[in-house]
Amino acid sequence: MASDHEQPGLSSLGKTSGEIGSEHEPLINGTHISESYSASAAILPFLFPALGGLLYGYDIGSTSCATISIESATLSGISWYDLSSVAIGLITSGSLYGALIGSVLAFNIADFLGRRRELITSAIMYLVGALVTAFSPNFAVMVIGRFAYGIGIGLAMHSAPMYIAETAPSQIRGLLISLKEFFIVLGMVAGYGIGSLLVETVAGWRYMYGASTPLAVIMGIGMWWLPASPRWLLLRAIQGKGNMQELKETAIRCLCRLRGQSIGESASEQVDEILTELSYVGEEKEVTLGEMFRGKCLKAMIIGVGLVLFQQITGQPSVLYYAASIFQSAGFSAASDATRVSILLGLLKVISLFLLGSYYLFLDDVPAIAVVALLLYVGCYQLSFGPIGWLMISEVFPLRLRGRGLSIAVLVNFGANALVTFAFSPLKAWLGAGIVFYVFGVIAVLSLLFIFFVVPETKGLTLEEIEAKCL
Repeated sequence: MASDHEQPGLSSLGKTSGEIGSEHEPLINGTHISESYSASAAILPFLFPALGGLLYGYDIGSTSCATISIESATLSGISWYDLSSVAIGLITSGSLYGALIGSVLAFNIADFLGRRRELITSAIMYLVGALVTAFSPNFAVMVIGRFAYGIGIGLAMHSAPMYIAETAPSQIRGLLISLKEFFIVLGMVAGYGIGSLLVETVAGWRYMYGASTPLAVIMGIGMWWLPASPRWLLLRAIQGKGNMQELKETAIRCLCRLRGQSIGESASEQVDEILTELSYVGEEKEVTLGEMFRGKCLKAMIIGVGLVLFQQITGQPSVLYYAASIFQSAGFSAASDATRVSILLGLLKVISLFLLGSYYLFLDDVPAIAVVALLLYVGCYQLSFGPIGWLMISEVFPLRLRGRGLSIAVLVNFGANALVTFAFSPLKAWLGAGIVFYVFGVIAVLSLLFIFFVVPETKGLTLEEIEAKCL
């Protein structure tokens, strides 16, 4: 594996047909240097990190189908198919508990490894987890595989938004981070689709989990080829964690690769500007644990953690992981029917929690309502909490806090996700599905109040401007 400091650069000048250039609004300390980039050069620095999101989405979709396959006496292909509800809960949420572990690891090693090497580690864990799960000889080994895959999820969901945010041109930063959410949904579509094709195959669940391995390999190779984040390199430079001149020159080479030929001779000027901005907002001081909960760091933490918490406790894990089961209750009794209808979730990802609650309480004789409510739920989520939550947490944390701040936000995200996923079945048995979805609906209203009064607008600002003006 190549070191993050040993990336070859492309310093050729001139402009290509894919060149895009625009002027920014004045920055904190004056006018902004025009940030030009090649559209073709911007694709791969987004695509390979986004595969981490696709593999996360694939796990959601494939697990929804795999749990049906693995419980079948005739199709599971194993002798230990008669699993308890707790065991099925561990298979379903095992990757989420692994993601919690990954988030804790990210808190301690992210700033040392850098965004690029963390994504490479994530790809390795995806590969190991998928293979161990697919070839597991018993339940215990399968759970270990689910945990390993989950560590990959935790690392990817922590580092991918940072890498994309720190390497993307500010004009399209929000678009690219939001598109990462699209890749999660694309992965769900693939998981539901492949699952529906394999759910009636003997030992189909093994193939469902094994099908993710080629993408994990592509992600790892792609991230090994990509350069390090220039902002991460410059952060290490101003914090005295390396030779300033060497790190600055490496950052210039990395920026040239990320922007393509259209950057011309402005790469060194942009690097100097970033260094000036980082010094202006005090990034040369390494953040302490106590400082993370004071001043603008605390405000960023409240915004980031609040968004990802509401993202999960409005019930979206329950709807997605148990989608096939909900469809079965609506009359799609065959496993293949339930999983095929689940493919629609990837096309609309949406909310109608109150409608779902009404279906279970009053309208259970109209099964079409369950299907419509699921589609509505997924679509609304995809237009709001899905992309915007990840976009905000990748932007709002100051650079020196970003590694640890994002790890805490991701930890809260997957902790709440695992809790809601695991608690859904017992709550459904205790209160009834209708009441549970009504509670989710009330929480969704509270989340709207939080967004309206607490979350700032960051459109059109560079990462350094967000820190200076919004926190």
